[in-house]
Formats: sequence, structure tokens, C-alpha cells
Amino acid sequence: MKINELLNNVSIIETIGDMDIDIEGIAYDSRKVKNNYVFVCIIGIKTDGHNYIDQAVKNGAKVLILEKNIAPIEGVTIIKVENSRKALAIISSNFFKNPTKSMNIIGVTGTNGKTTTTHLIKNVLEKNDVNCGLIGTISYQILDKEYKANNTTPESLELQKLFQEMKDANVDTCAMEVSSHSLELDRVAGINYKIGVFTNLTADHMDFHKTIENYKNAKAKLFYQTSLANIINIDDKYGYEIADEIKKLNTKLVTYGINKKAEVYAEDICIFSKGCSFTLVTPKFKGKLKITTPGMFSVYNALAAIAVCYVLGYNFDQIKKGIESVKGVSGRFETVENTGDVTIIVDYSHTPDALENALNTIKQFVEGKIITVFGCGGDRDKIKRPMMGETAGKLSDYCIITSDNPRSEQPDAIIKDIEVGIKKTNCKYKMIVDRKEAIREAIKVSESKDIILIAGKGHETYQIIGDKIIDFDDKKVAQEILREER
Repeated sequence: MKINELLNNVSIIETIGDMDIDIEGIAYDSRKVKNNYVFVCIIGIKTDGHNYIDQAVKNGAKVLILEKNIAPIEGVTIIKVENSRKALAIISSNFFKNPTKSMNIIGVTGTNGKTTTTHLIKNVLEKNDVNCGLIGTISYQILDKEYKANNTTPESLELQKLFQEMKDANVDTCAMEVSSHSLELDRVAGINYKIGVFTNLTADHMDFHKTIENYKNAKAKLFYQTSLANIINIDDKYGYEIADEIKKLNTKLVTYGINKKAEVYAEDICIFSKGCSFTLVTPKFKGKLKITTPGMFSVYNALAAIAVCYVLGYNFDQIKKGIESVKGVSGRFETVENTGDVTIIVDYSHTPDALENALNTIKQFVEGKIITVFGCGGDRDKIKRPMMGETAGKLSDYCIITSDNPRSEQPDAIIKDIEVGIKKTNCKYKMIVDRKEAIREAIKVSESKDIILIAGKGHETYQIIGDKIIDFDDKKVAQEILREER
């Protein structure tokens, strides 16, 4: 591809060198540069791509896209731009022939519920003979191919490559999670979204966004990139604010909820230990539905997915077929199979709000005690640690505070931050750094009809401790201990 084609719609400040050259690839990691590549210098949180220019040129880069001034380099074209991250997104789209222009991309953003909502959307569409790709926290899926997810929303280069692969496989629809980081860091710039969905907003990623208002504004960016409709949960305070903000746009606004007057809503809700039932109401149809995951949050997730399918023109029977056939999503309020008489639930709840929702759901059907095993990630916003402790303490009968992904922090220090919150409650608790031993303790002290919630990691099959990634799966560890203990 000619460099001029690649730069279409990129905001350029200055160019130095030959602009009539062919490009064979793009990289933002100097180690992945090959002959006749463009190297895009990204300023990251920990590293700066400008520091690796020499390595990129040595590896074969013929074009540099950057934000800083550098001296001319013989045989290398230099392109200075306002925002190299945004430039990366745009040139990646151009390089892969702008795949999203002819695709139906459904973007789901919010603090909690993104993963389940995208899986529900995918299932409804596939039950109605649509090939639907998936991009999200657990994995990236294209028909029978599944790739491990490194980020909820990949960097723009990998993202556009996934879209191209979907198109090549005749997959013209994709349900994708859109993280606040990806919106703020322009990973999704240039994507043509058909529909945008907002689930909810609670304090998370404050180490990055600093304020809840910044976090909300980052999420809201999605709804300025849609062509057909924006679907907003107006029961959520911030969702209500976003809906009010974007109603001036030409894009159709569809609201969903339970408490406020919304276009798509649920009534006659019944929650039981193995799921929920409710009556779905839309402007065009009404009917009874059942889902296999309990909790009010599950009803909201279902409503979000249903609203998408409603906007796409599906009728009640088509939606019912897809929604009711979903058996659950990995690590999302997932019951661990075992032969004992204690129920063990693994959930990804890693924010105070998500943990509160999970525990309140358990309270609705538990017959014994609630035992909660949880921790908080290292190198992430510390403000939520005592909040998590207080939430768990208020809603559990016994807590075991342990490690999550401590990363470069000392696990003991993270646990002590959590302890500040749990001390505000009357809950009995124990601190055990080793996560496996913490799960073992929960199983050991449990009795018949108790429920153990192992929170925070959900689908994850690893722990990040220092600079090491070790195998660790909450479900498998719990099953292994059960076999040993009983």
C-alpha cells in the first residue's frame, strides 16, 4: 500500500522524506518491525515508542509516525502527527481496507455486564442464522476460532486485523466490549459502530481516569461513533445523564431499565437460585422470559442484549430462542460443579458495585452462611480496596481476604488496604495471602447449605505475582481442594 493511501484522514503536522513509497506492514512495537514497515511511536504509561526509533529503523522501518521532533534519518520518511495513537487507529483501518465500513459492529461499554451482554447478543444473532464475531475480556471469537484476549479491547492494529479476519470468514457482525481505556486512548478511533450500548458506571480505573466524571466522559465517546442507535440503561445515574446528553444526536436513542420509564423494560421479576424469570415489555411486543443466571444484574444484562436485537428488528420468539438457550458465561456468577453439599460460586466481581450485586443476589436464596473469598489487584486504583472490604463485610457472614493479581505490589499491603474497610463492619474475617490456601480455608469452615463466593478473577486462569504469570483457575483450584478434603 502506498504511504499516501495509508495516511488518508490522518491529521498531519509535517512530513520529511519520500512520500511515494510502498508499505508492507505496521508496528508499534520495534521488535515486530520488518522491512518496509511503518513504525508508530506511541507514548505509553510505562514506555515511550520514541525511545525505540533506532531499533525500529535497524529492523527495517522505512516510515516513522511520531509526535516529537527528531533529526532527519537517511532513507526514512518522518511523519509528525498530533496524536500518534489516533494515527495508528486510522492507518490500521486503512491498511486493512476499512473493514468496519461494511460490518455491523455492536459496541458495549460500562463498568459491569459488558461480557455477559456481548455473549447474549452473539447467541441471539447466531440462533437466527447470523455469523457474529465476539471481542471481549474472555476471548476473541471468529466462527470456530477462539483467541485468548490480552485486553478487553485490543490495540487498534490488532483490532482492525481481527475485523479483516472476520470479513474474510464471512462474519459481517461483531459484538464487542469497548473499554474506557480503548475510548480514551483512541484504540477504537475510525470504527463505524452500528449500535452503542451503555450498561452502568461505578468507580473503577480511577488510577487512570482520576475522577468519575472523566470516566463517564470516556464511556460517552462511544455514542458519537454510532450510525443506527444508542441503547442506554437509564436506571443508572450516569446512564441517565448520558442519555440526556446524546438525545440531540441524529442517532436513534433507545432506553432500557426496570425502575424508570424506559422503552424496553422488565416487570414481574422473579429471582431464584438457578436463574430469573420476567415479563419483557417493548413498544412492539411483550412476553415471558427465563434466564439461567440469578440476580437483578442478570435481568439488566438481558435487557441490554434484548434492546439491541429489538433495534435490529427481531421479534419476541426470535429473541426468546437466543436468550433462553444461554447456559451462562465463564466466570460470571458461575457455579462450580462438585459432589458436596456446599455451593461454590466463582464471579469476576472486582469492583465494589459488582461485589455488592453478587452478594445481594446470593442473599436472596442462601439457606446457610455466606463465605466470601476476595482480594484486589495490585498497581490499580487503591481507592476501591477499603470499599471492597466494607461491601464484603456488610453482606457476608465470614470473609477471607487474599491475593488477586498483586503484580508489583506486596500482597500484604493490598490486603491491609482492604482490611481498613472490613473493620468498619462486624464481619468475622481472616487474611491469607496464598489464594489457594484462602479457598481451602473457605471450604474447610463451610457447612451444609452455605454458599462460598470466590470473587475477583472469574474466568482468569492465571495470577500475576511480581513479573511472573502463574497458572491459577479459581474453579479448578476449588474442585481440586474438594477432592482432597472430602
